[in-house]
Amino acid sequence: MNSRMRWLGTVMLLAILHTGRAQTRREDIYSASVLYQQRTALEKDLRERITGRNMSLPLDSNSEDKYMSSCWAVSQFLIWNPGVEQGLDTLFNGYASLSYDTKKALLEAVYAVAPIRYTDAVRNVLEKEEDPKLFALCAVYLYRTDTSTENGNALKIRMVEKFPGYDTLSLLRELADYLSYHTQRIRTGPPNLTSLFEYQRAKKQKTVYSFQRWDRNYPGLAVVQDENGRFIKDAQGRLQVFQQLARSGSDLPYFITNGSTPQGVYSIQGTDISRTHLIGPTPNIQLLLPFEATWEKYFHMDYDTIPGEQTIDSLRQYQELLPPGWRDYTPMMEAWSAGHIGRTEIIAHGTTIDPEYFKDKPFYPLTPTMGCLCAKELWNPTSGHPLVSEQLGLVNAWLSTPAKKGYLYVIDVDDQRRPVSRAEVEAWVSKFVLEKSYL
Repeated sequence: MNSRMRWLGTVMLLAILHTGRAQTRREDIYSASVLYQQRTALEKDLRERITGRNMSLPLDSNSEDKYMSSCWAVSQFLIWNPGVEQGLDTLFNGYASLSYDTKKALLEAVYAVAPIRYTDAVRNVLEKEEDPKLFALCAVYLYRTDTSTENGNALKIRMVEKFPGYDTLSLLRELADYLSYHTQRIRTGPPNLTSLFEYQRAKKQKTVYSFQRWDRNYPGLAVVQDENGRFIKDAQGRLQVFQQLARSGSDLPYFITNGSTPQGVYSIQGTDISRTHLIGPTPNIQLLLPFEATWEKYFHMDYDTIPGEQTIDSLRQYQELLPPGWRDYTPMMEAWSAGHIGRTEIIAHGTTIDPEYFKDKPFYPLTPTMGCLCAKELWNPTSGHPLVSEQLGLVNAWLSTPAKKGYLYVIDVDDQRRPVSRAEVEAWVSKFVLEKSYL
């Protein structure tokens, strides 16, 4: 993952940590990478060299890295054309000789842009693949083409045959759970949102809620609840909402590296500035998954150790971030499971990527990431300043009250094929406010 992130310019190289409440002005934000000439040069390089010439080379030890870079670009920018198809065909034909990283990049790319085209090729790979992560990539591709119980069971049987000790591997345990229950879960909505809002108010816990659809092709909305239980509003008294996309470029499931953002609870560690040009200079919100750092840091603790056996206590503490009626709602354990498997570096940030790469997608003009929460940002290609920055609005809303610590909750509310709307979120918040007259 690190080599890919360096190539894409998305390593989280952090600047000065913001510890105060100072808010950033939109006119103070500038990025040279959004200028017309820069975007035109990147587009030309992506089309002509990276996914053009590089994917037409004879495949050997000298060209394999170029093919791998091409697959990364295909996954991030969702590029599909005859040249890409030819390159992916070449990689499947030479699959046995590829390095692990190139195999992974190939399987991620075909999941991103060719949902049916490579069914037979992926099935052939699955039958021979001995690596658990690569097997899981094949299995989720084949499950997406056929989500029937019969196919899910067949994939689980093959997994057990190939990996008799699968239940000792957190990735394969989660794969088995996904194949068994994913289709059922998307038909079931979350518990009562009012109880979650009230639970956070009672704990005086500052919170960001990111409401999403199960189908991550459709953008969600984020809102901020302050430490007193009140939702942040604008000067006219209207609820502030901020569009966020929780979809990765590949849109792989939450438990696979570079997959879409897991549901669940993230620990907010403050705000920061990234030096990565594809993320851009707008302040981001730094997040931790469970297992990503010490439990003391994740849970904002003031003492050095958690009493007793750490794993048991950490699970209990995580569950206690949710009200009792939510603790058996399995989708909120996605972040826990993803962190245990090893996912890291999921934050809430903006973007300088040209949305025109995705003009035919339901999430346009938002842009996908490698699994982060990405807010809408539109830039002036002449001045290099943002025209619209919902990321800046979200950060400033977070900084508008004194509390510095808190949590972010990612919640898939249902499986409607449309963006989460302001009207929906206002209705959920209004119901909470009406029931809690002290607000």
